[in-house]
Amino acid sequence: MLPGGVFNTKYESDVAILRTKTQWFLLALGVIFLFLLPLFAPDYWLSQLTSLAIVIVAVLGLHVLTGLCGQISIGHRAFVGVGAYAVAILTTRYEPFGAGLAWVWTWLCLPISALAAGLVGLIFGLPCFKLKGFYLAISTLAASYIIVWVFKYEGFSSVTGGFIGLPLDPLYIGGTSEEPFIDLSSRSAFYCLAVAVMILAAFLAKNLQRTSVGRAFVAIRDNELAAEVSGISIFRYKMMAFFIGCLFAGVAGWLWANSQLRVNPNQFSLLDSIWYVGMLIIGGWGSTSGVFFGATFLKLLEIGMTDYITPWLGDMLPSIKLQVHVATNIVQGLVIILFMMLAPRGLYYLWERLKIYYRLHPYAYWAR
Repeated sequence: MLPGGVFNTKYESDVAILRTKTQWFLLALGVIFLFLLPLFAPDYWLSQLTSLAIVIVAVLGLHVLTGLCGQISIGHRAFVGVGAYAVAILTTRYEPFGAGLAWVWTWLCLPISALAAGLVGLIFGLPCFKLKGFYLAISTLAASYIIVWVFKYEGFSSVTGGFIGLPLDPLYIGGTSEEPFIDLSSRSAFYCLAVAVMILAAFLAKNLQRTSVGRAFVAIRDNELAAEVSGISIFRYKMMAFFIGCLFAGVAGWLWANSQLRVNPNQFSLLDSIWYVGMLIIGGWGSTSGVFFGATFLKLLEIGMTDYITPWLGDMLPSIKLQVHVATNIVQGLVIILFMMLAPRGLYYLWERLKIYYRLHPYAYWAR
């Protein structure tokens, strides 16, 4: 719905994501603000925002798999681990271009990590083809445990590093690690890289659901039988959803590995996969914008609980002996439950209602 007095004269304008100059201006202003943030934000917040950008890239993949295609996955974090371990193994165990061009190999590992995660997603997606609902969720849970077990297994420790994991060299472009042409190891530089990848991933995810592939995903999610009768190949598009969703996870894994400069199995726990699903629930199922709303909401809640509320409660009630991570997990779980009960459509739906209320001015009403 457009603001009062604004109308479209072309079909291209009617299906455009951004339809007015105001929307383009606000988007450009937001992007410029994100890239100028390192000039005045402290390192702590840059670190938190970098982590948020990486999580958003991963959850965008889960949005494609679960939000659009309806294939519930509670093991998505493990596929992020596949991408992270792919770049760690390739850069530490192999050096095809020599030390002088090691940075080229690191960047070539980006598409390789994405493809590795996508192929592993296909492998675990094959037995999931005949499963739905609760059984599908359990199968992805099993996939998560299997993948993390492979990371830890002593027989593969010569490759994966076992429980200790693998270190990585700082990311850079040109020159050598001692004298790089562009050093991306600083928090501000890597933050800009993570934000750029996040924007590109959001652009791809948003436009994917506007294609015939995205519409087929939505048809399968809404009614699989009707989609099959309409001529949609269920097997083909389900496998495609697993592959594309895990591609995003692989890119997030590459970013995560280069931001932490070390990967180990403990970084890819089942609990993180559950929080990914919680972000979709809070943000709004099936919405690209909802991914941003949900991930940002839970991240800010985590920071607030960790840095402010839990320490304050610990000082007020020392006898309780609150553990920060336990209290944070409890509150995040309660918030997800409240959203499922009181706002099942998520923050995106509330945002849409607010926009409709604004656009109908002066005949505005609170749309239902």
